[in-house]
Amino acid sequence: MNIKPVTLKLVLMNFLEFAVWGAYLTSIGRFLFQAGLGSQIKWFFAMQGIVSIFMPTLMGIIADKKMEAQRVLSLCHGLAGIFMAGAGFYCMSAGNAIEFAPLFVLYSLSVAFFMPTIALVNSVAYNALGREGMDPVKAFPPIRVFGTIGFICAMLLTNFVTIGGVALQDSYTQLIFSGALSLVLCGYALTMPACPVNRSSGKTSLSEAFGLKAFSLFKNGQFAIFFIFSMLLGASLQITNGYANPFLSSFANDPSFADAFAVKNSNALIAISQASETLCILLIPFFMKRFGIKKVMVLSMFAWVLRFGFFGLGNPAMPGVLLFVLSCIVYGMAFDFFNISGSLYVEQKAEGSIRSSAQGLFMMMTNGFGATIGMLAAGAVVDAFQVAVEENPQVQNWPTVWYIFAGYALVVAFAFMILFKDPQKSEAK
Repeated sequence: MNIKPVTLKLVLMNFLEFAVWGAYLTSIGRFLFQAGLGSQIKWFFAMQGIVSIFMPTLMGIIADKKMEAQRVLSLCHGLAGIFMAGAGFYCMSAGNAIEFAPLFVLYSLSVAFFMPTIALVNSVAYNALGREGMDPVKAFPPIRVFGTIGFICAMLLTNFVTIGGVALQDSYTQLIFSGALSLVLCGYALTMPACPVNRSSGKTSLSEAFGLKAFSLFKNGQFAIFFIFSMLLGASLQITNGYANPFLSSFANDPSFADAFAVKNSNALIAISQASETLCILLIPFFMKRFGIKKVMVLSMFAWVLRFGFFGLGNPAMPGVLLFVLSCIVYGMAFDFFNISGSLYVEQKAEGSIRSSAQGLFMMMTNGFGATIGMLAAGAVVDAFQVAVEENPQVQNWPTVWYIFAGYALVVAFAFMILFKDPQKSEAK
């Protein structure tokens, strides 16, 4: 097999891109919980949704009109890395007196510049493949898989690497690790092939620039239902990223579970979720052909019910830990089946002139509004049951919390089944 040099360059770029995220995304909740900021976890994850509403669009406009995309990618990672490492060094200097405000400000600035890089990496990759005469539709998916591999590798390093006898997942060093990776990618992005910049003098309306024309799709009843449910399901996206690790680490307060692998190595256990995500991507073509878009999306919703329900039923000892493993396995279906099938629904149903904007609207509803509202609501539930309080965590209340999340996902699934019409059957009529 003749692998072109550009393919290897893009593999490394994707690996680093998601390693930056994997270094802290699933473990920062554990660190915040142990630092006495368990009640603030919701804000750290909600901020990712808040900045996702506007920052990717803003950076995309700059990359389209003002600056080559690979340079915008470099700039974003440079700033994201500085602020994330700064958050880590602040925690180091603060010792046992870490305060929410300075840590949150530095973290927020970092994620504000990191979130646009996910789309920018795709743009840089598509451009590089096109310059080599390669079909991005065929060539990019195998490259993108290495992004998930990078995420998993960073998670495992954060789990198993210790500094001064303390694992990175329990320490601010995870933030410094992520910042360092981001700075590496800041430099590496500049080695990518130059991307074109459209500096045409043609006037573009504000609604066109920000993709606001896609909101006209809400006039279509089925599209409106689809986007509303995208937001409702998006509420589930970050819940386990924020609270799975604090949940597993809380079992350390129970002597019968304190030494269990799932407690001491929670990040490694959660990494099964990302491995499942990689495998489920490969299953989507079969499920789409066999069941159609609506049923695949419904399967995703019921997978979220199992994702949360298995956490509530399980425990770190055998055989209870197998339920945690099952929760991680179904995560791949829960995450991939709706995101990808939903994206395909938009691609098939939106008019060509607003198709890209419609995809942006789909992401805004799921990862922006949905994830933000979901994390704040989930945080209210967690606070009500006092399960993320470092001084006196109510470990016995965690199952109730997971059952509430599972119940929410179940209601959304049944409502979607009733209200959303199968597009294939509608076309047949």
